[in-house]
Amino acid sequence: MPPNAPQTPLRRLSQGSLFRLSRSTAYPDAPHGLGFLEPALAELIDEAEALQTNVEGLRALSDALGTFNESFASWLYVMNMNALTTDWPQAPTQDSFALAARRAEEDARTALEAIRAAEEAARRPPTPPEPASTMELPTGDGATESTIASSATTNKSGGGGRVAVKRKMAKPKLTAREKRERGLEMERLLAALPLEFRGNDPTLRRHMEMILEKFMDGPEEAFNIVAFVKPPDLNQARVNKCLIALVNRKIVRKDNSTGSVLYHWNGLPQ
Repeated sequence: MPPNAPQTPLRRLSQGSLFRLSRSTAYPDAPHGLGFLEPALAELIDEAEALQTNVEGLRALSDALGTFNESFASWLYVMNMNALTTDWPQAPTQDSFALAARRAEEDARTALEAIRAAEEAARRPPTPPEPASTMELPTGDGATESTIASSATTNKSGGGGRVAVKRKMAKPKLTAREKRERGLEMERLLAALPLEFRGNDPTLRRHMEMILEKFMDGPEEAFNIVAFVKPPDLNQARVNKCLIALVNRKIVRKDNSTGSVLYHWNGLPQ
């Protein structure tokens, strides 16, 4: 015969059980029968009502989130449709890319011409210096230097001499006040340029100052890119980079209507 299945012994009634509490005589004032359940059930009802209120609040929150999700999804859909159906006039077109390619070709052609001109100048034999004398001519504003180069040629017949005098006006000297004003203007122009031109690269800042000095000396003149090249310090690529920054800031205007690229001084826009 199989062994008997183990039997779990009956659990003893706890001292706090409802039956023992109802049959106890330790509390003679306790309610008779099931009357002691009334306070516990009243408390249970209160907790159940609080639970129902919290569940209703969660349901309202879920409904609000559902409404928000539907509205937000509709807004995203409308924005996507608007992006697909709206024309953007400032977006680049095929003409823009063609114009950019043509400008790049012109810049490359100008750079190649400048390199060829520099090579031809290097191959050209040096010109012997002419005797020249420098003297200062007083003016109303101050002393201005003038270089007078004189060369005398004697007639082969010995009848007489002919003297040719060539005057070349040098750049006028700036007074202390003009130097101070130009320095302040230079700082204002450099402050409007990108960070790399404002001291992050001291060499690039010095090159930009040289180009600005050239424009300030002749604000009414038009310069080509070769006029700023001073090899080996200021090469063609560095000049082109500085001029692009000035054109983008509208300090300098680029003009290629005459067939060659010229740069005109505009100054810092107000």
